[in-house]
Amino acid sequence: VPTSWVLSLGLRVGRQAETATHTLLGAKKSCSFSQPRLVSSRSRPPSLSTSTRRRVFQLAQRLLLLLLCCCSSPQFPETPRGRWWESPALEPAAMAMKPPGDPNPNPPQGGEERRSINPELWYACAGPLVNLPPPRSLVVYFPQGHSEQIAATMRRDADAQIPNYPNLPWKLICLLHTVNLHADPETDEVFAQMALQPVNTNAKDGFLASDVALRSNRPQTELFCKTLTASDTSTHGGFSVPRRAAEKIFPPLDFSMQPPAQELQARDLHDNTWTFRHIYRGQPKRHLLTTGWSLFVSGKRLVAGDSVLFIRDEKQQLLLGIRRANSQPTNISSSVLSSDSMQIGILAAAAHAYANHSPFTLYYNPRTSPSEFVIPLAKYNKAIYTNQLSLGMRFRMMFETEESGTRRYMGTVTGISDLDPVRWKNSKWRNIQVGWDESAAGERRNKVSMWEIEPVQAPFFICSPPFFRSKRPRQPGMPDDELMDIENLLKRAMPWLGDEICIKDSQSQNAVMSGLSLAQWMNMQNP
Repeated sequence: VPTSWVLSLGLRVGRQAETATHTLLGAKKSCSFSQPRLVSSRSRPPSLSTSTRRRVFQLAQRLLLLLLCCCSSPQFPETPRGRWWESPALEPAAMAMKPPGDPNPNPPQGGEERRSINPELWYACAGPLVNLPPPRSLVVYFPQGHSEQIAATMRRDADAQIPNYPNLPWKLICLLHTVNLHADPETDEVFAQMALQPVNTNAKDGFLASDVALRSNRPQTELFCKTLTASDTSTHGGFSVPRRAAEKIFPPLDFSMQPPAQELQARDLHDNTWTFRHIYRGQPKRHLLTTGWSLFVSGKRLVAGDSVLFIRDEKQQLLLGIRRANSQPTNISSSVLSSDSMQIGILAAAAHAYANHSPFTLYYNPRTSPSEFVIPLAKYNKAIYTNQLSLGMRFRMMFETEESGTRRYMGTVTGISDLDPVRWKNSKWRNIQVGWDESAAGERRNKVSMWEIEPVQAPFFICSPPFFRSKRPRQPGMPDDELMDIENLLKRAMPWLGDEICIKDSQSQNAVMSGLSLAQWMNMQNP
């Protein structure tokens, strides 16, 4: 909690305490035997000395700090927006972790239920590479990446003046309790609210990190996305739709009509219905959205460079979403809170949660954050323990292209070093220096994380010869049940090893691969 807010609120409490003290002194004086007369309501009570007033202020501030510490305890329930004393206008962590705007500015009244965001439309607006971990799964949270999202939101680089938190590790293994999807009511920017809780993990927990988290949670939908041009955003024009997209997404036209036309209704992220006239006309013939399009452009305040997308959900309903241009400034950049205070807020919240193993809430903005800072534990383990990183290694990395497409770009590892060796020593967050093959490499980051890249050559499994071999009759030295349990754990947690890899008795001398022993691998789970 910002010190300025605590002091200002403490000052207000102190003034109220001083007023109450005046009243008590006046009442006490009126009840004394030496002065039996009643004190008039208009008479001014005796003033307090400077030392007494200072003590009242200090007492009020101490009581307020004690109250805030009690409210930050895990025994206190959390609301969807955080704890009851958190406010986006005052608490930097809350402002830093969510986009501008209240996701629910008009809370439901009475029995009215709050509408949930359509997940298919949310993922379509988030981008083709976004895949949130499922609830009740183990994840890895990177405070360093979270801090980068704050800097990107404020349109500035990460500040080296942010204080160091020595008790906060560079990664936190957490249990992901809930994932809630939201959209800003003003800008339609999508963001996710995640409730995490740091956990104590051992080797078995790492093994039990199911490969389910590696599977895509994105709904498979028919999607059409187009970047708006100046003519698309003009008030007197329409929206030109490519023929293939119109035939795939829109209902079929009746070409017996002249000209072929129909009325389309599409719902946005906030369940508002927009009506357009879809017509097939012009020279050459093309699909256009005319009536209703200008109203949509002005209502959403769209400009050239923004993107509009149409999808059909699993119920064959037509849905409509937008993506703001990356260069468009956000309202949060004009906030009175600085980027430094926001970053300090989220780091302090993470450090408190790590020290007390208490749940905490964060907000992830997929269109603003440079990289995902909450990833499945299984994805992290696969990248760390199956990729042998070396200088000169060739790799591929997926990027989003225009019109919501994806493309793999080739690159070469040129170095391995800490991104911030002072505050995040030995961190694996973006510690790989890379060079890109493409001519547009300047638009890509030159520092990436290991779980973001895909090595071109065959992966090297960091496994020990005393424990892995080709399948054959078991050797004595380890109970069959224990051997089978460890082998099953390995296959569940690391399905990429394949069925031909199994546990080998430690007494065997047939070494076929160099690497870490299983005991060493287990110890690496708890650095």
